[in-house]
Amino acid sequence: MLTSLYIKNYALIDELHVGFNNGLTIITGETGAGKSILLGGLSLVLGKRADLSQVKNAEEKCIIEAVFDIANYDLKSLFNSLDLDFDLQTIIRREILPSGKSRAFINDTPVTLESLVALSSYLIDIHSQHQTQQLTQDDYQFKVIDALADNKSNLDKFTKEFVSYKSLHKELEQLKLSKAELIKEYDYNLFLSQELNEINLEKINIEELEEQYEELNNVEIISEKLSSTRAILSAEDLGTIDQLKTAKQELNKIANFGQSYDTLKERIVSVGIELDDILIELDNLEDKLSSDPQELERIGSQLQIVNNLFQKHAVSSMPELIEIRNNLQSKIDNTESLDASIIKKEEEIIKAKDKLNQTAQKIHKNRKKVIPIFVSKLENILSELGMPNARFKVDLEPIEHFVKNGKDNLQFLFMANKGSSFNELKKSASGGELSRIMLAIKSILAEYIQLPSIMFDEIDTGVSGEISNKMGEIMKQMSRKMQVFTITHLPQIAAKGDSHFKVFKTDVEEVTHTQLKKLKEEERIVEIAQMLGGISITDSALAHAKQLLN
Repeated sequence: MLTSLYIKNYALIDELHVGFNNGLTIITGETGAGKSILLGGLSLVLGKRADLSQVKNAEEKCIIEAVFDIANYDLKSLFNSLDLDFDLQTIIRREILPSGKSRAFINDTPVTLESLVALSSYLIDIHSQHQTQQLTQDDYQFKVIDALADNKSNLDKFTKEFVSYKSLHKELEQLKLSKAELIKEYDYNLFLSQELNEINLEKINIEELEEQYEELNNVEIISEKLSSTRAILSAEDLGTIDQLKTAKQELNKIANFGQSYDTLKERIVSVGIELDDILIELDNLEDKLSSDPQELERIGSQLQIVNNLFQKHAVSSMPELIEIRNNLQSKIDNTESLDASIIKKEEEIIKAKDKLNQTAQKIHKNRKKVIPIFVSKLENILSELGMPNARFKVDLEPIEHFVKNGKDNLQFLFMANKGSSFNELKKSASGGELSRIMLAIKSILAEYIQLPSIMFDEIDTGVSGEISNKMGEIMKQMSRKMQVFTITHLPQIAAKGDSHFKVFKTDVEEVTHTQLKKLKEEERIVEIAQMLGGISITDSALAHAKQLLN
């Protein structure tokens, strides 16, 4: 509930600080006295866009501050989601600086207007004839029926399931798009992969192949050179080995004459041993050497294949080629595995849809069950409000597709007079009728859920007599469960209030100021008497005012 309101430097208000109690609070005042200014200031606290032209003195800061007791509103989770400190006495403050910049605070924490609106919608509802139009909107009609049907937990569950369901559909579409893209490349990737897989890349040693190819391709010259080398080493008398033996014999004759001569002889011996080994190796190589045109062709062909692959894939080594082959295989595997992923995702969607259908069915059943009760209560109240022939109908039709709050179409239909037919509410109800319908609906809602404080702004326009008395009784009844404010011109309603404030203007040094005053009992009698008979108060008006108050 709103416990206090402070306004400084706003419109015609210099400074105003007023406290409020629970129950029904009446606000009266002559036309043009400034009741709209009070509502404007309160609207700023609730998140309305600020305007520098609303500031009384543009050189000073404008402040509007409202204090709310939120002990009964169960808003701790909302405060957590907005990252705000939770306090049972919550203070909302708006400031308009001389620069025109606006600032908002909740419990002294700076907040955005979006956060302010998110919280304020739970705190106070300013209801005017203009706002009765929301009654004709689908969202509000669902809100009314679902509140009476106690569908909050089901709707919360449906919302989570619906988000998950849409997410799964989005993932499925992405998988299908990915598959479509991969399919375009699949055949080509498969061809490249098969081409690379036809040769065992891991077992190919390109250097070894090249060496084998050079040997086979040059077998005749190799054989010739091996033979000539062998002849140089082993030819009798002139061969290197025989020459080396002669050198060894010569050095052996002087080996005893000094260490250096003996060492030199030993080196000759070592060279001789090495040449003997070389000769044996020459024999072995020559024995193994053979011409093999078929092997030469095979190796040449393999080298050609590998070099072509190097050129095609713009690489120069086997590890790079192996990496390309592996990447191609991954793309092929991904393409082939997408079918399984798509099937799995479709199965998940079927399960999610089943869960959604079950929750939507619960929501539908609860709505269907409560609609006759709602219609009966509404028609009874409208009859008391001077609309005895008014008939109401709520069409609830299941639909095939999911919407954000279930699988239903909902429509409020209205018939004001006998002999007419049901039609959409926005087409068949006048502004005055919509105001009374809204009041009736709000009074019904108050029986089922904890509504925020509500301020009725001249909702009684166009009614009088017994109907206004009944409207007052309805607001009085509502105020037993919630805080109700009403701005009214009707004495029958004003007399129902638990407290009564008067908005009035004063002129000080040719400057007009708007003020708000809480009326004492005698002042209240006078105010209601003036509402009954005008400025000239008669004894009968005073007596009537006392009678209304009693």
